[in-house]
Amino acid sequence: MTTPPPAANPATAHSASSASPIVDAHPVISARGLTKSFGSVRALDGLDLSIARGEVHGFLGPNGAGKSTTIRVLLGLLRPDSGSVRVFDRDPWRDAVELHRRLAYVPGDVEIWPHLTGGEVIDMFLRLRGDYSARRRNALVDRFELDPRKKARTYSKGNRQKVALIAALAADVDLLLLDEPTAGLDPLMEAVFQEVIRERTVEGTSVLLSSHILSQVEALSDRVSIIRAGRIVESGSLTDLRHMSRTTFEVDTVQPVHDLAALDGVHHVRTEAGRTVFDVDGDHVAPVVSALAPLGVRSLTAHPPTLEQLLMRHYGDSPTARH
Repeated sequence: MTTPPPAANPATAHSASSASPIVDAHPVISARGLTKSFGSVRALDGLDLSIARGEVHGFLGPNGAGKSTTIRVLLGLLRPDSGSVRVFDRDPWRDAVELHRRLAYVPGDVEIWPHLTGGEVIDMFLRLRGDYSARRRNALVDRFELDPRKKARTYSKGNRQKVALIAALAADVDLLLLDEPTAGLDPLMEAVFQEVIRERTVEGTSVLLSSHILSQVEALSDRVSIIRAGRIVESGSLTDLRHMSRTTFEVDTVQPVHDLAALDGVHHVRTEAGRTVFDVDGDHVAPVVSALAPLGVRSLTAHPPTLEQLLMRHYGDSPTARH
């Protein structure tokens, strides 16, 4: 039997799950000033990260920004060069065996034993943890519409991903580390994934979600951290991050809009389809709306910044990626 790479193991052992969504005073993950270099390449450059109990934390950045390196440090697969990192108040490098009883990991590119069926792979991973709920396992198989009787070698990428997700989500763990977990899934299965994640967080499970699917992160995350060149450049709730960004307005007024660009916080004033369109800094929205009122506003539409726009604030200039 061919053994897959360690990263293919989506889950590792037993944990007591909580029945309350109350956020704990002590973070599940706490990293301060992490650095990690590979030769001359600095993958992590003073990274700070904190995740609370029951929180879904979106982890955003392009390939090479340091997301996977961070996750490998949290898994105890890499030792940081400097800084401190605690997972459940333990050192993941020294206490990896104990910590892996409380967490599950799903990579974005799953390799599983080709001659086993999908159901056999799921059951093997779950038996490694000891007791598990066959009811939950079977319910997830049904919800993800996986045929567990087929050999793994016949599975598409999406079905291999389902095997890893079911094995991780059926496990009784306190922390899910998900690195592009829904790669290859269709939109229907993506919706199922989001439903299950919401159910697990109600039970108190924490989630670190690294994903290129911005709509997924936006739908699930309580907080988001944007990583650039191995350092967190912005972190907070989506409400907080949007407050620091610009809102796009489309306005139709009775009187012409003059001198709008002269107002503080207003940018990129233009005309589109007969309407005046402009961007406003978050802390200048109220005075700009007040300035528009005397002009006889017939319609006013505001578009809060999307997560993609927030991300592009930091990556629109195509910075040099670090691995």
